[in-house]
Amino acid sequence: MHALFAGRRRARQDLRVRILLVSQMYPGPDDPDLGVFVRQMELALRERGHQIDLAVLGRRGGGKRRYLELARRVREAPKPDVVYAHFLVPTGLLASRVDAPLVVTAHGRDVRNVGAIRGVGALTARVVARASAVIAVSEYLRHELEAKLGAARGKTHVIDMGVDLERFRDRPTKFHLEGPAFVCVGSLTERKNVVRLADAFARIGEGSLTFVGDGPLRAQLESRDRVRVVGRVPHNEVPDWLAAADVVCQPSLIEPLGQSLLEAMACARSIVATRIGGPPEFVTPDTGVLVDPTDVAALEQALRAAAALPKPNAAARAAAAEHDVSRQAERVEAVLEQACRAPRA
Repeated sequence: MHALFAGRRRARQDLRVRILLVSQMYPGPDDPDLGVFVRQMELALRERGHQIDLAVLGRRGGGKRRYLELARRVREAPKPDVVYAHFLVPTGLLASRVDAPLVVTAHGRDVRNVGAIRGVGALTARVVARASAVIAVSEYLRHELEAKLGAARGKTHVIDMGVDLERFRDRPTKFHLEGPAFVCVGSLTERKNVVRLADAFARIGEGSLTFVGDGPLRAQLESRDRVRVVGRVPHNEVPDWLAAADVVCQPSLIEPLGQSLLEAMACARSIVATRIGGPPEFVTPDTGVLVDPTDVAALEQALRAAAALPKPNAAARAAAAEHDVSRQAERVEAVLEQACRAPRA
């Protein structure tokens, strides 16, 4: 147990609440990396003395029918003091049926779906109107949500999911990569912009680029010189891959927050990040380089510039410490407790 958590837990016994945590993403036996950020926040809130019941899905498969299972778990859960849901639709919609105050966190795609998928806007508006409070994981996402749904204005807080500074830190690693070692953690998809990243890396002519993840663009990456695709790995190995890097890259076409970037910075690694979305809120010139994700030449220069930054990068570690999960849990706790006290929406 974190010592800080333990002290605050003892001091706040009289303020603890019973929370029903509802999420369509949560680590399970077959998908232990799914929604790890939700589990991390859950543990931090438990350490603060709160009782938490779960209504979650711990697997990727099952299609839309799995939401019937989630709805059943929500119905069968003990009555809470407050519901803490992750993702506006469908999770927030299912959670809104519980007779208790509702706090729901928007993570990115759930906001982008408003206006992009027919009917989602009306359902999301219903969730936002019902919620006592909404949490967005970045200022960028808050602005997008409020621009699409006026009802979100005045009730949306910005709190990211935080980073575990004990798990993610500079340390010896069992992985040894040719330097300068560039590492990209995440899905191999068009949005993650992995092909342009590989194209930019090819211009450098030295070092290695390692993709930790899997996805539909894998075939376009794994035959390239000095590029390695290791696929999806157990989540407990992710800190080792980050620590093995000189630079961690996430030049996505859009990134609502950039959780793996914060984790890399906690490992004292410099980063290359997209300038579209949340990363400009925490990436500074001494921690990494922001880049136009569609410009391969600019991405090449960003890789070179980030590789020239110190390793370990103490400034990156210090910036990540501002997002310590213990601190973020305290902020979430305040929102949940306020929802319990406020008149129902």
